[in-house]
Amino acid sequence: MFTLSLVLLATSPGAAPPVPPTPEERALAYLAREVPRWHRENRCHSCHHNGDAARALYAAVRLGRPVPPGALAETTAWLQRPAGWDRNGGDGPFSDKKLARLQFAAALAEARDAGLAKDERALQHAARLVAELQDKDGPWRVVPAGTLGSPTTHGTALATHLARRTLQRAGAGRYKEAVAKADAWLRKAPVDTVLDAAAVLLALGKASDAGAVAQKRRCLERLRKGEPRDGGWGPYVSSSPEVFDTALVLLALAGQEQTAEVRAWTRRGRATLLAAQEKDGSWTETTRPSGAESYAQRLSTSAWATLALLATCK
Repeated sequence: MFTLSLVLLATSPGAAPPVPPTPEERALAYLAREVPRWHRENRCHSCHHNGDAARALYAAVRLGRPVPPGALAETTAWLQRPAGWDRNGGDGPFSDKKLARLQFAAALAEARDAGLAKDERALQHAARLVAELQDKDGPWRVVPAGTLGSPTTHGTALATHLARRTLQRAGAGRYKEAVAKADAWLRKAPVDTVLDAAAVLLALGKASDAGAVAQKRRCLERLRKGEPRDGGWGPYVSSSPEVFDTALVLLALAGQEQTAEVRAWTRRGRATLLAAQEKDGSWTETTRPSGAESYAQRLSTSAWATLALLATCK
């Protein structure tokens, strides 16, 4: 069984006690077990395993974190065949081919940046699949209007961020018009919920034009209103903290100017995630409404939380 921190118990008197794995290591160990297990047992590829969870492992590889090759080998080979994504073996009542394309493409782009996906033609194919799904006014709408996104369904603002990021990684020049349309939409998108404010802030990153600055100010104000005294965020300003929403806020804050307020938010948000982590390295799923059970949402929730810890770990 794979463990990221293998500690041999010393037999000599006075030996130092074993060093326990860090929260990030426990999270990566959990995802490294679960990602290959799904296809092995179910013979299909899923947005939560081969999309969100694999993307977190690829990000870890890119950051120099140890991830066993066997955890990603099958997923990487499959992601480099975009022509087969619509026939992933999971054609059940909950299958959403539009959302799946966006999630698989985001994972493939991360795999390329991690140096594990070598076929550049595959990323170009994936980018074309993503570009053709863009709405005329700029976003990628993956949920009905007024529907709150979740760890697996993302929501329109977060899906737009991931799609735009995929196109940029495939070559911004090739998709200049599509990226520009997304940028224009992001600067005017409603940020009434904490979830959308975090997703838009994440997408805008360090953009410094007047439209971006004004929109980021609105996003930060929404986060300010939505943080309880003890830290963490829920989907609305009046909601109790949820793992997914807290993770998304932390990812967004990591790309902003590190003011004293942002650093304090990050410290409290990390503490919220760390307190919620399970012994096996995972996190209880964030669902809409809260409190339901979903293995798919658990995998994606754990992936987003892992990404947030990696992005804010010093």
